[in-house]
Amino acid sequence: MQVIPVLIDKEIEVNDDLSKIITDAIELIDGDIVVIAQKIISKQEGQTIDLSTIKPSLLALGISSEYEKNPCIVELILSESKKIVRMDKGRIIVETKNGFVCANAGIDESNVKDGFATLLPKNSDISAEQIYNKLWETCGKKIAVIISDTFGRPFRMGQTNCAIGVFGINPILNYSGTLDTFGKLLHTTAIAIADEISGAAELVMKKTTNCPVVIIRGYDFEKEISSINQIIRPENEDLFR
Repeated sequence: MQVIPVLIDKEIEVNDDLSKIITDAIELIDGDIVVIAQKIISKQEGQTIDLSTIKPSLLALGISSEYEKNPCIVELILSESKKIVRMDKGRIIVETKNGFVCANAGIDESNVKDGFATLLPKNSDISAEQIYNKLWETCGKKIAVIISDTFGRPFRMGQTNCAIGVFGINPILNYSGTLDTFGKLLHTTAIAIADEISGAAELVMKKTTNCPVVIIRGYDFEKEISSINQIIRPENEDLFR
């Protein structure tokens, strides 16, 4: 399996044609998985916010004072969240409108101009599908698209790339009902391959290079209609919420 960085020496702007930018940079082949950093999707979709336009609520002002955070950022966190899951030790963990449990609702001030922040895409599955369709029109290859972002994890230090949007590949490889090497029936083994592929992409994507796109080549997968919701654990099955 190959992990191929795609360098893009261009600041992505609203309505840029990401599919053309990708195909101008690399020739896709059948079986490629295109992993795209959330940041350039958000920029292309106009999810970049001028913080000077935000009017913090009293709740946001109270939280920002307690946790020493920019009140405009706190207001964005609240507006992009279904609920606050935890607030402690200067951290705000929320469930976003799309069902992701993460810090700060995925709102980020890195790799944008001072005084601005990016929000997550409104619907990363739709974003992935739209890019897939344009890539298909251009190259006609059997591919899949994953949109990734960096999340922290309970009980583990450091962050890792996770999938927040998919099209053309099932985010879960389910071994339930199959036999292990000793002939025992597997009941609950399901591998989060979309997250693992995103993690592999991060090894070359990094955060300080112009590499917001990575091609995973040589991983065998079956093309199918899918959704990132397949990888989100339902709240009634989650022991930590």
